[in-house]
Formats: sequence, C-alpha cells, structure tokens
Amino acid sequence: MSIEIFLRHRFADFPLDVQFHAGAGVTALFGPSGAGKTSIVNAIAGLVHPREGRIVVNDRVVLDTANDIDLPAHARRIACVFQDSRLFPHMDVQTNLLFGWRRSQTRASQDEIERIIAMLGLAHLLTRKSAKLSGGEKSRVALGRALLSSPVLLLLDEPLAALDEARKNEILPYLERLRDEVPMLYVSHSVDEVLRLANDVVLLRDGRVVGTGSVFQFACGEIGSAAASGGVIEARIAAHRDDGLSELSFDGGAIFVARVNRAIGSVLRIRIRAEDVMLAREEPRAISANNVLPAEILEIREASPSQADIVLRCGSAHFAARITRASLSRLALAPGQQVFAIIKSVTIDPQI
Repeated sequence: MSIEIFLRHRFADFPLDVQFHAGAGVTALFGPSGAGKTSIVNAIAGLVHPREGRIVVNDRVVLDTANDIDLPAHARRIACVFQDSRLFPHMDVQTNLLFGWRRSQTRASQDEIERIIAMLGLAHLLTRKSAKLSGGEKSRVALGRALLSSPVLLLLDEPLAALDEARKNEILPYLERLRDEVPMLYVSHSVDEVLRLANDVVLLRDGRVVGTGSVFQFACGEIGSAAASGGVIEARIAAHRDDGLSELSFDGGAIFVARVNRAIGSVLRIRIRAEDVMLAREEPRAISANNVLPAEILEIREASPSQADIVLRCGSAHFAARITRASLSRLALAPGQQVFAIIKSVTIDPQI
C-alpha cells in the first residue's frame, strides 16, 4: 500500500504546501490547531480542490492538477470519519451502516457486512435510531458505515475529539483492530492517541510538513522538533510467571509487568513515559524496580531550563529519559556512553 500526497493551496488565513508519502497501517497527521490537518483530509477526500496537487493511492491517480485529473469524491473510494459522526438521526443503525454500502462501486458481501458489524460490536444496536446512541456508539457506527463503503483508504479527522475519556477508551481498541483492515490517515493533536495507534507520523505546522518518521522516532523526539514523551516498544509475551508478572520480550531485553491477560506469543505495544525512566552509570543492585535495561545514549536534548531528555537505544528500540540538568551534570552523561535505564512503570493499552 502506498499513498503519495502533494498539495499546494492558499486559504484565506494561511498557505498549505505539503508533500509526503504514507504506507500501510495508520499514518498520523499531528500538529496544533490551524496546522492544516483537516485541509489535507478534505483535499484527499475530494471535498476541497487545491490550486496545485497530486494524490496517488495504490498507483491510482485521484488528483493531478498538472494533467487535469480530479476525480469526484464518490469515485475516489476514500471514506471519511469526522469527530461529529454525521449520522442520519432519523435512520436506524442498520440503515446508516448500509448507506455507504448502497453507493459503493465495490459492494461488500453479506459475510463481510456481518463480520464488520460483529467486529464493531453493533449487532444489538441495529434497530436503534442513531439519535438514541451514546457518543461511543455513534463513533462505532460511523466507522462501520465508512468500512462498508469498501474504501481503499480511510480518513479519520479527530474522530475522538468530542468524546470523554471513557468513550475514547471504548473506541480505541476498535481502531487498533482496524490497523490491518485498511490504511488510515488519522488526524489528531493528542500525543496519547498517536502513540497508541500510529505506525508513522507526519508533523505539521503552519501548513507545512516539519518532520516525518515512525511512531517510535516520534515518541522519543527524534523527528521534527517534537518533544520527547518517552518511548514506544513492541514486545511479545514470552511467559506468565508464578509471581504474578508477565515477561514481555523484545530485541533489547525483557520487561516485566503485572500479569497481562493475553496469550503467550501475543504482540503488545508498550508505552514508557520519559519521567518514569531513571539512569545509572553502573548496574544498580538490590533495588525494587523490576526493569533495568542496558542502553546507549544517542542524543541529549534540552527539555526545559531545568530538565534534559536523554535519547537511548536498547536493541532496536529507542526511548527517552527525562532527568534534571543537575543529574546530567553530576553523572557527566554524553552521547555514546553505556548506561542502565531503570524503568519505574509502563503502560500497556487495554484490548478487547
């Protein structure tokens, strides 16, 4: 899967001038309000017609202003999910779900319809009017409607922005399931959502791309001028121990966490906060922390007048520790040094 995007347009309040590529999985468009994220989504969907542009999805050109190609929105096979869901309030859930399916050039089979309904947990809601749904339920119906239009690309424009934390945590596992279903461009200004969902990140500011890279690079502040938030590591459950811990292995070692209710061999995404990592020049002994990993210092960045971010490499994983500048000076840390990262806690995203 490949997506090629070049757009140049002047809006009333700012110019848009972006070029980037995206692949399979979830590519997050991340940046502050007014960075141009929604304008990019609208142009890809065919809702805005840029002065100059070229959009190619899976070798299929949907926009090329230089060659007078501009496919209408309904012919692009690109589906959108917005933060307000945009369901038809007078229709029940089933009718809303099938709205896009009826207009699709490539209709999903009945088995596929039933699979998507089951995957999103909508079977018990089919006869309910959309006006009677909770915010989380509306978001799931909007996702289902988009998927049943058989898109080659799914655009999600801050689909969780209008939800409270409980409803967000209800929807996020479904979005994780969709990572392998259809490529997604996911608009957000939430670091937490990006770290949990994205494979790759495009950083935007003032209508321009200021950095691109993997979510692992984004998490430790290696792309653009993004501040390090810690790190993201993909690990496999190696064992469930008798002492109540699960062992999660990756090529840099093992991380031990409270027992995870998943099968051995399952792959999980671990998130580490920079503030939850301590550093030692020598291997610490007789301490309560379960997770001490050998690492190499790659880079040192100023995080604030009193703090520094230390970017570390552990196997192929990169993550950051945030320490005081006083500790940095006392330990005499420098790039290339071998240290020990003491990880006080990690976050494992809940799964359905």
